[in-house]
Amino acid sequence: MNLFDLHGRVAMVTGANTGIGRAIAVGLAEAGADVALVGRTAPTETLAQISHLGRRAIAIDADLASIEPVNRIVDETISKLGRLDILVNNAGIIRRNDLAVFTEDDWDSVIDTNLKTVFFLSQRAARYFVANRSGKIINIASLLSFQGGIRVPSYAAAKSGVAGVTRALANELAPSNVQVNAIAPGYIVTNNTDALRADETRNRQILERIPTGRWGRPEDIAGAVVFLASAAADYVTGQVLAVDGGWLSR
Repeated sequence: MNLFDLHGRVAMVTGANTGIGRAIAVGLAEAGADVALVGRTAPTETLAQISHLGRRAIAIDADLASIEPVNRIVDETISKLGRLDILVNNAGIIRRNDLAVFTEDDWDSVIDTNLKTVFFLSQRAARYFVANRSGKIINIASLLSFQGGIRVPSYAAAKSGVAGVTRALANELAPSNVQVNAIAPGYIVTNNTDALRADETRNRQILERIPTGRWGRPEDIAGAVVFLASAAADYVTGQVLAVDGGWLSR
């Protein structure tokens, strides 16, 4: 089990206030890591949970709709927690609308947050990782890295881009002992899926296709992140791991 031990490691998790991000941050802390929590909203509950586990955690206020805070949040993590070993690009937004009325703002806001910032934050962290010849970058992709979805063209484009960026960075960074992977969550109970679960027809259709017969929980993603962040995954890179209850195999 020492392969999965993250004691002495420092992780940065974006969008760690609620849902998948909170579960990931707490899961990493349970494995022994100290965690920097990055986002627009104070992650009060996440901080409390990590503190209860006896690990260090800091909150870094940043709006990831632009790349302006990228250098600051990496520098602050290293300054306050002493190092950086793991970057989890989890923060993301979604916009739903019909193609005929989908706006430029809905396109740009999703691409900027879900793809552009992911790349440039990874770039900044990678400079540090390469210098230290060690590091893990874990991106949160989506089932829409493989599929088109319904009424979410900018989200599908961004998450397909995340899969491509993951592979591209993995190829370049592998010689420096930096592994880059992504996780594609299935249908998970989060704020982003409230509208789908509230739609009785879509909720039924989704459940009928998932072989496990249930929506995923944020905690279902945490174990996969701990694996990819650990020494157990030192020979795993460039992969997009679906954690989807079997959706893609149907």
